[in-house]
Parts: sequence; structure tokens; C-alpha cells
Amino acid sequence: MDIHHFSFPTPIHFGPGARKLVAEHLRKAGSARPLVVTDKALAALPVLAEFRGQLGRLDVAVFDGVFGNPTASQVMAGAAAFKAHRADSVIGFGGGAALDVAKLVGVMAVHEGNVLEYVWDHPQVRPIVHPLPHFVALPTTSGTGSEVGRSSVVSEDDTHVKRVVFSPKLLAKAVFADPELTLGLPPAVTAATGMDALTHNIESYLSPAYHPLCDGIALEGVRIAARALPTAVKDPGNLAARGDMMMASMMGAIAFQKDLGAVHACAHALGAVCDLHHGLANALMIDTVLAWNHEAAPQKFDELAHVCGVAGGGAGVVPWLRQLKAEIGITGGLAQRGLTAQQLPRLVELAMADICHQTNPRPCTAADFERFFVAAM
Repeated sequence: MDIHHFSFPTPIHFGPGARKLVAEHLRKAGSARPLVVTDKALAALPVLAEFRGQLGRLDVAVFDGVFGNPTASQVMAGAAAFKAHRADSVIGFGGGAALDVAKLVGVMAVHEGNVLEYVWDHPQVRPIVHPLPHFVALPTTSGTGSEVGRSSVVSEDDTHVKRVVFSPKLLAKAVFADPELTLGLPPAVTAATGMDALTHNIESYLSPAYHPLCDGIALEGVRIAARALPTAVKDPGNLAARGDMMMASMMGAIAFQKDLGAVHACAHALGAVCDLHHGLANALMIDTVLAWNHEAAPQKFDELAHVCGVAGGGAGVVPWLRQLKAEIGITGGLAQRGLTAQQLPRLVELAMADICHQTNPRPCTAADFERFFVAAM
């Protein structure tokens, strides 16, 4: 595999060994004191030590305070670490949580107040007015595609409700998408993050919003992920499959500029109520919600069946998804993850309040969401 260079929507260096290009890129950008933002688990692994060693003479500091779903307090602690290091740039190194925090560390390093004052739906939302520190992103999972996104998800510390900061200014100055960084992912993480990427592509394609550019990207992203995900889970050292999943992940994040749907509304609620991994939450909900959506977009389901190689047309998509989940080890439902009937009212409330379902192909009521969660138990 070669390294390929393209811009969509930001400069991307894609291929094995792409991480080795970061030091030269930062030097050319005039950055000398980067802060690496990563998560606690990744910081303890040799892969980070190896990457840090490749940064050569740069004066590097590491903030490893990211864990679980990203929170406002993690962002503020990262911004404090940026100032303490007198950093001039941010390197996001990790999965979606680390990359989302890294984006906002750059914002809060040069802006006042609390990061939650910058979320798009705050009643007195603060604008991002100052130039942000140079930011580059290195994904170590293939799921959220946060490395190419112009938004960042951050949870409130007390309620765990997910909030979104949105601005084109959050885009990385460069992405170094190196599939070698995903070779050490355990099968369960590969499966959950891979289902996240697949869900992004599927839901963005099914959204009724008009965006043929995103539709084309989403369909190809589905085709790539459908082929590569089982191999990446079962043969974790398969670099071609890892590269395909990294590409499908970026494609999903680019495609969902078009918007998402009710699967994500459910997943966001599950993340808030029980801190469930976002990709796993999508995986546990997708077949239930898509079975309900089929009648609203039968031709699109036929197209999904075609790119996934599913026989029998669109009616075969949901059974195929269930088979795929079983094949990659995602079994059981919400009850096996600790969800109880007593949590249903809060889940429904949060799902109804989530903006994602407004672009679901079929309008959703509170009763619909209750049925989704009950069926997924």
C-alpha cells in the first residue's frame, strides 16, 4: 500500500507509515511545542511511545486525561495542559473521544469561559473568534471519522448529555490516517467502531436531505465496510482490511454532513444514560430502527442491498445486518448491557430531544422510540 495525498475536506495523508510524516509537517508549519492529546489506555501502550519518538527534536508534552465518552471537564483540563506547556499546536492521537477533545482543547486554549458555552444550541452561544492552534489528527480506531469532521461531541459532566460544538474552524490542518495504528485493536473494539462507521454511512445515505455528493460517498463507504469489517475483526493483522475500515470511517464522517437518523438519536441517549460505547450503541439499535425505516425508503434499501451483496433486495438488509453482527461477535441486546425498564422514560426523552432523528426517513414519536428500545432490550 502506498501513501496517498488528497483534500476532502481537509488534507489527508493516507497509508501505512503516514504517522512518520507528522514531524516534518509540524516543522514546516512552524510548530515546535506540540501537545499530544490522547486517552489513558493508549498513553500506556508502546504505540504512543513510538510515535513520540518519531517527533524528533520537537518539545512534546502529552495530555492523557481522556477516558470514556469525552466530557467538558476533560476539555478544560487539556486546555490547562496546553497553557502549562506553552504549546503552539495540538496533535490528536486516538479514537473519536481523544480527537473530539483535542479539537476543543485548541478552542479553549485561546478562548474564555467553559467549552459548553460554545455548543451550537447554547442560548447565548459564544463564537469561535480567535485563530486556533495548528491541529493535526491521527486516528487509532476506524469508527467515528472525527479526524475529518468539523464538529466535536462533548458530554456534560453531571447529566452526561452529549452536546456539539460545530465550526469549520475545527477541521484539522492535516490528517495522518495510518492503518498500522489500528493493528493492535482487540476484536471487540474493531467490531464496535466498525459498526459505528457502517452506521454513519447507512444513516447518512437514508437521510431524506438532498446531498447527492454525500450519497455517493456513503454508498461506497457502505460497500467498503461491508466487505472489510468481518476480515478486520477475524484477521486483525490484515493491513488491507484495516486500511479499508479507516477509509470507510472517514467516508462516513464526510457523508454525515448530510445528517443522520434515529439510530444515532437512540445511541446518543444510551451514551448519556449508561455511558455505553457509541459504536456499540449504534450496533445494538441499527437493525431495529432500520426494520422500521424500510417502508419509507424502499429504493434506497435496494441500493444498500446491492452494494452489500445482499440477495433479495432491500428486504434483505436488516437480516444481513443481524448476521453481520453475530459474525463479528456483537450478540445480545440492551438488557445484557445492564439496561432496565426503569430507564426507558429517560432514554425516550433524550432520544426525542436529539436533533439526529429530525432527518430520519420516517418521522419518529416518543411511542416509536419506546418501541425501539424495548425491541432492542
